[in-house]
Amino acid sequence: MFLNKRKIVLVGTGMVGMSFAYSALNQAVCDELVLVDIDKKRAEGEAMDLNHGVAFASSSMRIYAGDYSDCSDADLVVICAGVSQKPGESRLELLQRNTAVFQSIISPITRSGFSGIFLVATNPVDIMTRVTYELSGFNASRVFGTGTTLDTARLRYLLGDYFSVDPRNMHAYVIGEHGDSEFVPWSQAMLATKSVIDICEQSDGKFCLEEMQKISIEVRDAAQKIIEAKKATYYGIGMSLVRIVRAVLSNENSVLTVSARLRGEYGQKDVYIGVPCIVNRNGVDRVLELTLTEEEQQKFTESCAVLEENYEGLRL
Repeated sequence: MFLNKRKIVLVGTGMVGMSFAYSALNQAVCDELVLVDIDKKRAEGEAMDLNHGVAFASSSMRIYAGDYSDCSDADLVVICAGVSQKPGESRLELLQRNTAVFQSIISPITRSGFSGIFLVATNPVDIMTRVTYELSGFNASRVFGTGTTLDTARLRYLLGDYFSVDPRNMHAYVIGEHGDSEFVPWSQAMLATKSVIDICEQSDGKFCLEEMQKISIEVRDAAQKIIEAKKATYYGIGMSLVRIVRAVLSNENSVLTVSARLRGEYGQKDVYIGVPCIVNRNGVDRVLELTLTEEEQQKFTESCAVLEENYEGLRL
């Protein structure tokens, strides 16, 4: 890797990709950003538009349209390419169409000599990350996806509102598939260092688990509500990508709920799924295994089964 250069190649200049690029520019997350798209003219236009804002950014950044050969010395390749999710369409229904797209992307990237980290945002993200891992032949620690990072951010925002505290002081996670089988392990949810279950029990009815369960459903269904209202989601995931990229480039050892390959954690192997992980310049340094209740473990096992079932039908 070439961490002194902080170079990122973005594949896919749709709304998600450009929300990431815009946030990356505003947060000065890297020194060099290359935009790659099947529509080269669009990538050129997006690069031009972003460059016109560099004078107002907090630091300089080199931004330009390129091709897969530019991956050769990149630290990260961020993949946002793929067909978009339609109203009423589940993330898993996107699977077969996006797999064909990835087959045309991963091979030229690896042929370029790329030796950095793959970060995948394309839905269904858990399976598309596994597809990237299989097609690339990379070590699993260097291939991971956004997972339930955005879901976790949504959860903390809503819990902060519910408890009237800064969301950054809510320590709770959404784990599992980034989709319908995701869930919140409430046994591990904390406000600062106090269990939210204890807070509910001691609040004389002011707070209750039933209301928090409603919040978890709101988190799970958030994407569909946004898609119904504005056809797509992109700002939140764009900022989630920047957060993950910063953890890598700054070697933060941050805990993020990314989509990582399990190697025996939670009794599962090979499946890619959203779990708390320690992320640094090596990618996923390790999975931080939570102590789940029996009910939560069953939900996690069922979520893994959903992903395994859908992955097994693919032809790579």
